[in-house]
Amino acid sequence: MTKQAHFLGLTAATFLLASCGGNSDAPPAEETPAMTEATTAAAEPAAAAAAEAPPADSTETTDGTTLASFTPDVDHGKVVFLQCKTCHVREEGVNRIGPSLANVVGREAGTVPGYQYSEANANSGITWTPEKLFQYLQSPQRVIPGTKMTFPGLPNGQDRADVIAYLQTPPE
Repeated sequence: MTKQAHFLGLTAATFLLASCGGNSDAPPAEETPAMTEATTAAAEPAAAAAAEAPPADSTETTDGTTLASFTPDVDHGKVVFLQCKTCHVREEGVNRIGPSLANVVGREAGTVPGYQYSEANANSGITWTPEKLFQYLQSPQRVIPGTKMTFPGLPNGQDRADVIAYLQTPPE
């Protein structure tokens, strides 16, 4: 493996872990001027998005679809959930990069014991109904600007309906 390929692999792995939000108690790395500029530039759209975030009781999606428009397929939801397993598990009391998703439906956002949530998530006032999850999974940053979950979302409504149905089944 060339040095360049090794560097690119390490860089990709770093970005992958960073994109999941993290749940680390490690102190932040020392910032460089370029990092500070990037952080400042990223904060401006986030502040604008916060003003546009839907209310906690809203379930409107950007494409106008609703959960009721789909017939969920639990088996396909299990396949879709493979994307989520990088950061989440369905076992109660097991937090990874993201919190456990055991019994997520019906739970208030930001309340899994032992997980350090972003202030935005913990103070969102959201209760995870299937309909709210359907909205959130389309674009997490739109629904909770400032969430640590940087996953871009599931644009396909059927995929969202399926993974929600899977999350409502008992863990294997």
